[in-house]
Amino acid sequence: MTEESLETSELQERLQESVERLEEAEERSLPKWTIYLSLSTAIIAVLAALASLESGAFSNEALLEKNDALLSQTKASDQWSLYQAKGIKYFIASTQAETTSVSNPALSEKLKSESVRYKGEQKEIEETARELEAKSKESNELSEKYLEKHHSFAYSVTFFQVSIALGAIAALTKRRVLWYIGLGCAVFGISMAVMGLQMGLH
Repeated sequence: MTEESLETSELQERLQESVERLEEAEERSLPKWTIYLSLSTAIIAVLAALASLESGAFSNEALLEKNDALLSQTKASDQWSLYQAKGIKYFIASTQAETTSVSNPALSEKLKSESVRYKGEQKEIEETARELEAKSKESNELSEKYLEKHHSFAYSVTFFQVSIALGAIAALTKRRVLWYIGLGCAVFGISMAVMGLQMGLH
C-alpha cells in the first residue's frame, strides 16, 4: 500500500472518531428525558388553555345568572310597591264606602266593589312578586354554583401554569426533579379540572 492511501484511511478513521465524539457530546448536552419534558409541557399547555376557556365560560355564566337574579329581584320590588299601592287604594275605598253608606248608598256600593277589585288585584300581584322572588333566589343559587365551577377551573389553570414554569426551569437547569414536581402540579391541575366538571348545577 502506498503512503497516500494510508494517510487517507487514517484521516477517515480520525474523522469517524470525531463524528462519534461529537454525537456523544450532543447526547450528553441534551438528555433524552428533555424530549419527554418538551412533550409533557406542550400537553400541559393545551390543558391549561382548555381549563382557561372553561373558567371564563363559567365566570360569564355566573355573571349572567347574577344579572337575572338582580333583574327578577327588581321586578319583585316593583310588584311589592304596586301591592302596597293597591292596599292603600283598598283601604281608602273601603273606608269611604263605610262613611258614605248612609248619606250616599249608590256611591258606597261602587266604592265597595272597587275595594273588592283592589283586594283581588293585590292577591294577583302578591303571587307574581313571590314568583319573581323565587326566580331571583334560584338564579342567585345557580350563579354561586357557576362561580364554584369557575374557581375550580381557575385553580386548575394556576397549577398548569406552575407546572409549565417548572418544566422550563428544569430544561434550563437540567434538573429532572423539577420536571417531576411540575408533573405533580399538572396532576393537581387535572384533578381540579375534573372536580369542576363533576360539580352539579342543580
